[in-house]
Amino acid sequence: MKKYIIHGADILSFDPARPYLSDNALMVENGKIVKIAPYGDLKDKNCEYVDASGKILMPGLINAHHHFYSTMITGLGKAAPAANFEEVLRNLWWRLDKKLSLRDIYVSSAISAIDAIRKGTTSVIDHHASPSAISGSLLQIALAVKETGIRASLCYEVSDRDGFSIRDEGIQENLEFISEYGSGQDDYLKALFGMHAAFTLGDDSLSKISKAVHALNCGVHIHAAESDSDQRYNLEHYGKRVVERLVDFDLLNSQSILAHGVHLTPKELRMVADSGAAIVTNPQSNLNNAVGIADVCEMVKQGVTVGLGTDAMTMNMLQELRVGLWAQHLKQENPSAGFMEIASTLLFNNPIIAQKYWGTGHGMLTEGANADMILVDYDPHTPLNSETWIGHLINGISQARVDSTIVGGEFLMWGGELLLGLDERELRAESRSLSQALWERF
Repeated sequence: MKKYIIHGADILSFDPARPYLSDNALMVENGKIVKIAPYGDLKDKNCEYVDASGKILMPGLINAHHHFYSTMITGLGKAAPAANFEEVLRNLWWRLDKKLSLRDIYVSSAISAIDAIRKGTTSVIDHHASPSAISGSLLQIALAVKETGIRASLCYEVSDRDGFSIRDEGIQENLEFISEYGSGQDDYLKALFGMHAAFTLGDDSLSKISKAVHALNCGVHIHAAESDSDQRYNLEHYGKRVVERLVDFDLLNSQSILAHGVHLTPKELRMVADSGAAIVTNPQSNLNNAVGIADVCEMVKQGVTVGLGTDAMTMNMLQELRVGLWAQHLKQENPSAGFMEIASTLLFNNPIIAQKYWGTGHGMLTEGANADMILVDYDPHTPLNSETWIGHLINGISQARVDSTIVGGEFLMWGGELLLGLDERELRAESRSLSQALWERF
């Protein structure tokens, strides 16, 4: 790979020890950040030089809960109106995922990955479902990930809702993919064991999954108490709350992710914290589905690592961050509450979560970390420094254009132009054709 130095940009490192660096440059070699120092100290005749004057250099953003397969839903108006979250699932998502083909899965993933590149998102932790096209589905997503050049952690969501044979096929899809990518040898693709939610998984299923997770030494990725109906169902049928059931089957560990957590109690939050698992909040999705607003302040108080995802609402992580902040103000009924709790989800905690899969420093600009970075066109009109950078990020940089996206030292986009082997225009045309056919099957 190329060896080069990026200079001229203000650097936001997401490193709490020194988050803002001015008059510094960054050297990349073999896909890693090898040195950050004043520009004058980085002279190297064997390097290319990238002038990023007038831009912000910052880590590529991380989406800690996403659904690539939902990409083809944009504009669909055929779903019956939903009066509650269960009807949202039955009228839309559970109808859609049954109709997906393997080609739909590849194309939707590739389109979503391209959108991620354009929005500066370079690592995605995905959660997939396609009950009528399970076998090989994760490999189709993996192909799209490889061809676009981003990083992703993949899983297949196991559920009882379509019968035990479909459940077992989903378990097998996870087993095969984790066997291939769970060892950590691939720098770009990682794997978790996917589960839909506790209310769609009986005790027999949780037992089978638990045995697989322990044999593979992996984490799980599950929707947890997204709606209060998840809690009601588990209490009515099993006499236990969501996290209590997961803990009973020893399914939570330091690699595990619980998405949403809107209706978890303080006791459950402490159990999650004790397990080392993370909760990923998805504010726009929760507001859209009217399931509530996660109490991120309480989660942090109970010691939980809280990350940020989009649940496929967007690939714009800074937009998600802004909505999360406004939502937390409303939740706490206090316009001064939740600023650092929410800001930390994307800036500090998503890197903590991602480093469990991609290694030390991932999601930060520090020496030795993966060279996953973005350049943003931003000329601050007020002082930008180590005290003001988060405010600039939320209220200024979030509104600016992502100029360039870099993963593993490779430029995937430069000056707003994609540098991929894929033909984006052809891919979008195919997506329109495939989505039309999908909507007709819906």
